[in-house]
Formats: sequence, C-alpha cells, structure tokens
Amino acid sequence: MNTDITLYHCLSARSFRPLWMLEELGLPYRLKILPFPPRVFDRSYLDVNPLGTIPLFEEGGTRMSESAAICQYLADRHGPTPLRVAVEEPDYGAYLNYLHFGEATLTFPQTLVLRYSRFEPEERRLPQVAEAYGKWFLGRLRTLDPLLEAQEYLCAERFTAADISVGYALMLAGHTGLDADFSPAVAAYWQRLSARPAFERALRVQAEAAEAQGVSTTPAPDLIVSSPQTGAPR
Repeated sequence: MNTDITLYHCLSARSFRPLWMLEELGLPYRLKILPFPPRVFDRSYLDVNPLGTIPLFEEGGTRMSESAAICQYLADRHGPTPLRVAVEEPDYGAYLNYLHFGEATLTFPQTLVLRYSRFEPEERRLPQVAEAYGKWFLGRLRTLDPLLEAQEYLCAERFTAADISVGYALMLAGHTGLDADFSPAVAAYWQRLSARPAFERALRVQAEAAEAQGVSTTPAPDLIVSSPQTGAPR
C-alpha cells in the first residue's frame, strides 16, 4: 500500500485519536506500534521523537506530536470531509473549542489519575491526588450534559473531528473507571461514538498490528508500569 503517512502509536493512548481519524477518512497509513512508555522501553524511539511521547505523525516533511492537532490537520488536508467544520460555518468556533477541550480539559486530569494511581512506583502513588483529579474530570464533563441532551453530536449537527477528540477522553474514562459516573446523556453519546465502524476498525487494527509487531496487546492505560517514569498514556 503506497502511503506517505506513518503513525507511531501505543495501544489506546492519545495516538488513538489520529488512528480513529485515519480510519474515518479511509486513508492508507503505516502503523508503528511501540511498547508503553516508549521513552523507557524503546529508547531508539527518542531518535525519531526526542520528546519520547506518543503520537508521532509523519506525512512527507510534516511531523506532528499533538493528537488533537493531527486530527485537525487530517480534516483540513485530506478533505473535503464532513469531519471538518469550515470557517464559514456558524459552529466553527464551537468545533475548535471542543476539538481542544477533549485533550486539555478532559484528558489531562485523567493522566494524573493514571499517574498517581497506577504509573508511579507504589511508594510515590498519591490516591488523594488521583481521586481529586477524577472528580475534576467528572465536573468538567458534566458541562456537556445540556448540549448532549439536546443533540447527538457536539457541533454542526453532525459527527466531526471534535467528537473524536472528546470521544478519546471518554474511551480513556473506561480505563480509569470514571465511566461508571457518566450521566445518561454522556453515556448515550459514548455509545453512539463507540458503535461507529471506524472506531471498531481502529480497535481491531491496533490489536492486530501489536500482535504482528511483537508488542503487548494490553492497552497502555491498563498497564502497571514497573520502571520509574512520569507521565501518562502518551
């Protein structure tokens, strides 16, 4: 398959956003699966991405490491697509806001939940911090309730890249256990997102690629990381 796109990915880490986006767009790509965290367990990856984080997206001379930005790039670069909300549309501002809300507001607190409940060495874990940031996530998630009680998707009366960004945060909540506290509106929204064929393909593709490349098929957020490291599923 001829393609200029390569995505470096850990199972069910933030890099799932661009993987899901690629599947929605039907684009050809190469998927490189790495053990989590790659900066600890695959030091050669630092030669490719000095940050040591996931994702890394490459297309020609373009290299990107921010998952929501990669989704925006793909929608803009590989359209026309209904996944993109155009500048001329009334919901353009809402689209950009929710695209970044999914990462900055909904994923960030969960990374601290994971770090201080699972990823730090046991003597450095802080259950009270994990609990506090779990509540922080749920409090901000509740701001979506009025919107999702009135409409199926976040903006523009259709599924867009913004739903992929927020959808990953909801997917991650299934690994942190915070999905047990989803409101009915959020739970129904997540059910709609996770039933999409492209989402299901992305799950299947990452598992098949991991097995073929000799990498654990355990999702990154579910790992108990034994080597000292900081961070969360990047």
